[in-house]
Amino acid sequence: MLELAILGFLAEGPLPGHELRRRVSQLTGYTRPVSDGSLYPAINRLTRAGLIERRADPAAGAARYVLSLTAAGRADMLQRLRKPADHEITDFTRFYVVLAFLSHLPDVAEQHAVLRRRLEFLEEPASFFYDSERPLRAEEIPDPYRRGMLLTARATSRAERTWLRETLGEEPPAFDTACTDSDPHAPAAPAS
Repeated sequence: MLELAILGFLAEGPLPGHELRRRVSQLTGYTRPVSDGSLYPAINRLTRAGLIERRADPAAGAARYVLSLTAAGRADMLQRLRKPADHEITDFTRFYVVLAFLSHLPDVAEQHAVLRRRLEFLEEPASFFYDSERPLRAEEIPDPYRRGMLLTARATSRAERTWLRETLGEEPPAFDTACTDSDPHAPAAPAS
């Protein structure tokens, strides 16, 4: 996720390290704060791999540099966007990093293939809470806070599915069974 965010922002133009950190932090938000201890090692890995270049920026002062994407870095970013890992489709924050840069893929069919994977995931019945193997619906949960989690997740998932179908030019099913389930596929879902 971090490497894709770095590559994606640099695809939009060269940036100094501190500005890159600010943009990545804004994208991932409070749920996944970006520390110097994770950002700068990722920058170093990408630089060693030849995916980004680091050059001194004399106008900014001593020890300041600007990062830019190489041709190999652009190709790597596009491949990551074409074929996101399963956890980048199922995890809300990771998927939003993919979504933030998906327009860099020049082929709309490739963009839509990624969106279809997300939609398929969201249409699978799921819950934060189960009775044996059966996902529990919000209406079956007596605890008001757990019920609130499920109701919020359901609304978020329903809104995302609606947007995905509109973007893909698809009609919603006659009876959207996913809307009757708990739908924990929402930002509040803990990452695995």
